[in-house]
Amino acid sequence: MASETGSQSRVMFQTPDKEEEEEPPSRRLGKLTIRYNRKDLQRRLDIEEWIDGQLHLLYDCEEEDIPELEIDIDELLELSDADQRSKLQELLQECCKPKEDFINGLLYRIKGLRKMSGPLRK
Repeated sequence: MASETGSQSRVMFQTPDKEEEEEPPSRRLGKLTIRYNRKDLQRRLDIEEWIDGQLHLLYDCEEEDIPELEIDIDELLELSDADQRSKLQELLQECCKPKEDFINGLLYRIKGLRKMSGPLRK
């Protein structure tokens, strides 16, 4: 067919029937965009990197050898100061080294940090 002269490719569009076009509102999908403050994101990243580095020092081992720890910053932000401290002590109970400097440093760094669960309002 490619050797025939005068033959052209055609593209045909089908128009949807009226019934298909009118979808109920519950079936329509919307897009959701959440904006976060770039400084808050950078601050959170810096805190997470600091946590990672401190855990290496506390456990004095390679990353693969660090026990499975889940330090959720948003969860900590929901707690009172005393509860934050006790939660961190509970998470770090397997650590043999003194952990008070780490806990104090982390609590100091998360002061004023906002939870990331909702969008930033402008």
